[in-house]
Amino acid sequence: MQRAFAALAALPLLLATPVLAADGWGIEHEELVTLDGTVVDLLCTLKGDCAPDCGGGKRQLGLLTGDGKLLAAAKGNVFFAGAVVDLAPLCGQTVTVDGLLIANPAMSLLFVQNLKTAADAELKPADAFITDWTAKNGATDEWYRADPQVQATIEANGVFGIPGLAVDP
Repeated sequence: MQRAFAALAALPLLLATPVLAADGWGIEHEELVTLDGTVVDLLCTLKGDCAPDCGGGKRQLGLLTGDGKLLAAAKGNVFFAGAVVDLAPLCGQTVTVDGLLIANPAMSLLFVQNLKTAADAELKPADAFITDWTAKNGATDEWYRADPQVQATIEANGVFGIPGLAVDP
């Protein structure tokens, strides 16, 4: 009887808690969030330098929330990949983003793990980058090691990004 009463007493707390699909990564200042906002081109929003279609996937995108906060979408759900491929088709649209907000005092960043475009839709993983990359380059376990652009950059600039700087044995 006491268990049933305790379960009933906890029910309002469970129902009031938003469901988050995001996973914490153990980053300092991280906060699991679900946010609604408009997908925007950061350069356009900050400087008025606007390109068609938010730059067609070649510019940094972010989320402008209803209370006027501008959050740079710095990361997607794929290792070492941003969220631009997921967000570019949604430029100017209101979306719900589920992910991590890194609320560092120097600058806040949004790591988009899941998103949806309608209130009654299900959250979908922000993994369009890897689908797009695989279609262009073929399947691999670690895209960043097989990427032709990454390989060319390492060849030109070395593993540290400084031409001529060698790895000590």
